Amino acid sequence: MVEKQAGSGTRENVILVHWHDLGRHLTCYGAEGVVSPNLDRLAAEGIRFTDAHATAPLCSPARGSLFTGLHPHRNGLVGLAHHGFEYRDHVRTLPALLGAAGYRSALFGMQHESADPSRLGFDTVDVSDSLCDYVVAQSQAWLTDHVGGGAAKPFFLTAGFFETHRPYPADEYAPADPDAIGVPGFLPDTPQVRDDLAGLHGSITQADAAVGRLLDTVDELGLAETTWILFITDHGLAFPRAKSTLYGEGTGVAFIARPPRTLGLAPRVYDDLFSGVDLTPTVLDLLGLPLPEDVDGETHAAELLEPTGEQVRAGLFTQKTYHDAYDPIRAVRTKQFSYIENYADRPALLLPLDIADSSSAASLDPYETAAPRARRELYDLVVDPYERHNVIDEPAYQWVARRLAGVLANWREETGDVLPSEAEGTAIAEAFMAAFFAGRAEPDADETPLPSRRPQGERRELVPREAAGREAVERPRVDAANA
Repeated sequence: MVEKQAGSGTRENVILVHWHDLGRHLTCYGAEGVVSPNLDRLAAEGIRFTDAHATAPLCSPARGSLFTGLHPHRNGLVGLAHHGFEYRDHVRTLPALLGAAGYRSALFGMQHESADPSRLGFDTVDVSDSLCDYVVAQSQAWLTDHVGGGAAKPFFLTAGFFETHRPYPADEYAPADPDAIGVPGFLPDTPQVRDDLAGLHGSITQADAAVGRLLDTVDELGLAETTWILFITDHGLAFPRAKSTLYGEGTGVAFIARPPRTLGLAPRVYDDLFSGVDLTPTVLDLLGLPLPEDVDGETHAAELLEPTGEQVRAGLFTQKTYHDAYDPIRAVRTKQFSYIENYADRPALLLPLDIADSSSAASLDPYETAAPRARRELYDLVVDPYERHNVIDEPAYQWVARRLAGVLANWREETGDVLPSEAEGTAIAEAFMAAFFAGRAEPDADETPLPSRRPQGERRELVPREAAGREAVERPRVDAANA
């Protein structure tokens, strides 16, 4: 553990801003045509992580790992919270751990870890609206009251934006010029994809402006001297071959950390691998607090505070179990290789509902996406960064495949990663999807069709079990605890 705050008289604060479905699609990460000056400035003033990855390529499992330091199969969130998945009872969250250490905590806006936000460990919770303008306004008011009240306690503030989740309605987010943006290399360059990206860019610009207002308030209140500003997203872009896959575009995330100015740390780029399970132990360690013994993640605090170039991680593990279907996949990633195991017969791309409905999906080759998925995949990231050429059967890579297969198998055994059978997993998925479709048959007047598209309203992000049919959605929670 890093020894840094003892006797200093000042305990540092943390503000965590997290977005939806962004991946690394920002100018500071090389995206073309994105207007994100405030996050670009944050990256220029702080530490920009170039190889950070979610533990899972979908919302609840990825977010659960961020806030617990545990992989999804260890904390219980192996599927989406609005499908009935929940943390196991013994799981301790980052805000709860900080609260035990004397921190005030507040959550404004987006959360997708529980149908009951009160169990997440925050002192103050307002999830009535997760659109960025509301979230930032509430965060500004809370910070102003905190400083004005002369509160002696340090704080942990979480500001969760619904942006940049689909859809991107033009009346809410002014779309960018489709001809002025760059198409990421994993997508086909078609008019449909460009139009889709233009909507995303509009959403990014609006959310970035909200971040700018929050950063201005931090400066005006004098909090920048003693506050860590963290920005992260849950997983990759909501575009084909990204979100809901274990390829780099599905798990790769933007992560930026601006240290308190009193630390005098120079801006830098951090190239080491960073897993979503590393966030909780790293934050605790940066604050000089003890780490839970059962945490899965690694702390990067020492390397962030006093860089030596020493590698913290040689590899990291990612997983998918349930999204809109049962789709069991596990992977291990190093700086050079990506090794993936698919445990069920599925098509090459199994698109989640929000992507299947998109104009980008119409640009895919249906024969390519419907082709059988390989049971094992291996990619050489040095020559194939978009993971398109599977070298699992090439003689030159057999030693790599054997080694990484062994690493993955050992990790699964050590962490108790046991998957349901095809029949059991499919039955669970069919049950929660039946409840989902039944629940959206008569949505509230202020809700749009998909639960994850509900930034406002009484039910907002998650459908209570009582509203969707308790028996149908309780089943996954029970089985997830044994999976």
